[in-house]
Amino acid sequence: MPDIFINKSEFYLRISEILKSARNKVAQAVNKTMVETYFEIGRLIVEEEQKGKGRAEYGEQLIETLSEKLSFEFGKGYSSTNLKQMRSFYQIYTKGQTASDEFSLSWSHYLKLMRIDDKNERKFYEIEAFKNNWSLKELQRQYDSALYTRLALSRDKDKVLELAEKGLVVEKPKDAIKDPYVLEFIGLPDKSIYSESDLEQKLIDKLENFLLELGTGFTFVARQKRITFEEKNFRIDLVFYNRILKSFVLIDLKIGELKHQDIGQMQMYVNYFDREIRLQDENRTIGLILCQDKSESVVRYTLPENNEQIFASKYQTVLPSREKLIELIESKDQK
Repeated sequence: MPDIFINKSEFYLRISEILKSARNKVAQAVNKTMVETYFEIGRLIVEEEQKGKGRAEYGEQLIETLSEKLSFEFGKGYSSTNLKQMRSFYQIYTKGQTASDEFSLSWSHYLKLMRIDDKNERKFYEIEAFKNNWSLKELQRQYDSALYTRLALSRDKDKVLELAEKGLVVEKPKDAIKDPYVLEFIGLPDKSIYSESDLEQKLIDKLENFLLELGTGFTFVARQKRITFEEKNFRIDLVFYNRILKSFVLIDLKIGELKHQDIGQMQMYVNYFDREIRLQDENRTIGLILCQDKSESVVRYTLPENNEQIFASKYQTVLPSREKLIELIESKDQK
């Protein structure tokens, strides 16, 4: 008798999954149809306005009249403001400026994207939102934290163009590293007094947000990972795994300025993982030290010239202005 109930439970779950999948497909189809419809409405409005030979008053009158008629027949959703957004949507995307020449995001996503003036930046966020299934809130957060700016300022012109055409392509460890990391979601005020353990706990409490900031392919493995040799115990703050790079990523958190001893300690952790834990088909371990401040010279002279494993990045606990962020990235501390 118990076996029958187990089978019935599994039977129900299978059907439930089919229905959920079907519901998602229907929602996606409806969303895609709606966005394509708005694009087509925008096209017709632009073409009709052009018959007025560019007269602004003709366009305004056209929008107002159309809004009244559509609202009367189809209800809400066709205000003058909404129709103007549809017009802008067509004007911005009329030349195939979507990531794949198809509209794969929600209308709310496109309303946000249309407010991004730089075409390359807009295309980058569209690609990443689609690839990573970002909600509107996640898209807004990544834009507010200037993800594109942080990535673009650390790349040459060809790589910046690649961001716009393909989004973030992770082929080597350096591609997955940002500097700085923006951790505004942990809720710690800038320059407040807190310990490394406080910071670690906040990141664990907001793990989903931290994974979003880390980027594509990261999965959480452990915190305070203990490694032991010669009767000595060491603990690594956070351990992740990147499925794209097929590498463990070890993260150490440092309050204050980074010291060369911190880099040496991370090198020891990475060597241990490489020799004792990683499998033959996995790539070499990556070490990332997150610190409040660092000397570029200390990092450069502590690590070997061909370093591709150990990285040090600053972190901020508040959202910086775009200008401040650019200044932060371009400045090189020579202390």
